Amino acid sequence: MSFDDPFGFDSVDLDWLRAKAGAKWHRSHGRQGLLAAWVADMDFPPAPAVLGALSARIGRGDLGYPDWGYPGPRSPACRLFAERAARRYGWQFDADEVRELCDVVQAVQVMLHLATAPGDAVVLHTPSYPPLWRSLAAMGRRQIDVPAHADADGVHFDYDELEATLATDPAKALMLCHPHNPTGHRFDRDELTRLVAIAERFDLVIISDEIHADLTFDAPHIPIAAIPGAAARTVTVHSPSKAFNLAGMRHAVAHVGPPHLRDGLAALPDHLLGAVNLLAAEATVAAWTLGDEWLDALLVHLDRNRRLLADRLAEHLPAVGYRRPQATYLAWLDCRRLGFGDEPVREFRRGGVELSDGNDFGPLGAGHVRLNLATSSSIVEQIVLAMASRASTSGDQPGG
Repeated sequence: MSFDDPFGFDSVDLDWLRAKAGAKWHRSHGRQGLLAAWVADMDFPPAPAVLGALSARIGRGDLGYPDWGYPGPRSPACRLFAERAARRYGWQFDADEVRELCDVVQAVQVMLHLATAPGDAVVLHTPSYPPLWRSLAAMGRRQIDVPAHADADGVHFDYDELEATLATDPAKALMLCHPHNPTGHRFDRDELTRLVAIAERFDLVIISDEIHADLTFDAPHIPIAAIPGAAARTVTVHSPSKAFNLAGMRHAVAHVGPPHLRDGLAALPDHLLGAVNLLAAEATVAAWTLGDEWLDALLVHLDRNRRLLADRLAEHLPAVGYRRPQATYLAWLDCRRLGFGDEPVREFRRGGVELSDGNDFGPLGAGHVRLNLATSSSIVEQIVLAMASRASTSGDQPGG
């Protein structure tokens, strides 16, 4: 089937990928030639507008100190984020409430540092993006889980159970990964409203990692801070790094709704958190001003791939549980029926595919893997065939 592919998303070259020096394709666990479908980098070059802006800045030789101050809200990226949020999400706020940081996890950790203390409990939906739960553990915060329950209708969380838990075990914060990594769940307005009501009832600060906000299918992203009653208790962290494949640039912005957290951030020593890289900020501005055509085409391609994966798994690995993600380019695969034990990632690695180990996302990840769909359709096909060959070799593929 032919389709429009103006940016060549379906034409990435496998030899070019394997020659890259980044972690995704370079780290091989002692094996050469693995198909890399693990860490959340895309296999595509960034948007031409971003590459052009970086080349122009370097070509001018203008790499001195930027005249926008740090970490205050004078950065072009801070102002642009406020404008983009209003336009894209219908979420309006004062740009003076935005701060610039080096990456999303840094923003999460500094807000945990300011909003909570060692021994405090923090609510987290599980399974969870590893740096979130690892941040809690490293900082001595207790984790209150909201476990995911998956069925044919999607991913669900039991908020009645959460409220019952908080009534006897108080927490200080709710840490949200929205949209959710690894399940691809998109929190809708009703669910966000329930979470805000819980935060109000139990006086929780909300720290919302919304790095995948621009990668939703079928329905737009709704920032939790846009829900009535949420803004004054919510820190919302954004970055173009996932949607525009700029993870190595290290740049994020945070809308800091609670005034006491803005004051706490301002009170930190001025170089404690470092300063964002000039080129990273340049890339963010280019992505958010000139990258929407590229992003729209990307979403069409990713939508094809999430559907293609469903078809190929049904054909070659019907025992693997998969629900098309509502957001992100990450597929959460339940492999427990394959008979590969708690670490199916090892078996698939033997078959020639490197996936993310479900155990890295917490106890609920046992028997699961996460597959990165941000590649060409032909590589998606190769990945599934390689996985299926391992299942066939093991003799543990039921229903095949």
